[in-house]
Amino acid sequence: MHSKTDEMILKTAKEIVVKFIEIRTVTPSTFQDHFQSIYNAVEKTVRKNESRGASMSEEK
Repeated sequence: MHSKTDEMILKTAKEIVVKFIEIRTVTPSTFQDHFQSIYNAVEKTVRKNESRGASMSEEK
């Protein structure tokens, strides 16, 4: 089961990769490596912000 957050992470990573393809930074042969690293970076940022937000709401 995928959460709304997981869906947004996937869509964001996809949009970034599409932009890189448009400017020819990513090619079909390097797509897999680039997509995985971009996805991981987006996911790490989102999860970090989620945990930061949870700890801030606990402090209130």
